[in-house]
Amino acid sequence: KCTSCGSKVIEATTTSVTDLGSCIVIVRNVPCYKCEECNEVIYTLDVAERLEQIIDKAKQIMHGIAVLEYTNVA
Repeated sequence: KCTSCGSKVIEATTTSVTDLGSCIVIVRNVPCYKCEECNEVIYTLDVAERLEQIIDKAKQIMHGIAVLEYTNVA
């Protein structure tokens, strides 16, 4: 169930956009659960941890914009 509105969630993918100040990291096709009503995105703990690692790694090497495919970097 959606943590925001309580409606049904479905398995999906989303695009994560993180503004780090000195750069923007875009990770496409991130696995998630998405609410059918309000479009709230919910990550599993494993995906959230991996996404955090991907963003931390990008922060160390990037200055500008990085667009990454989740399945290629996960």
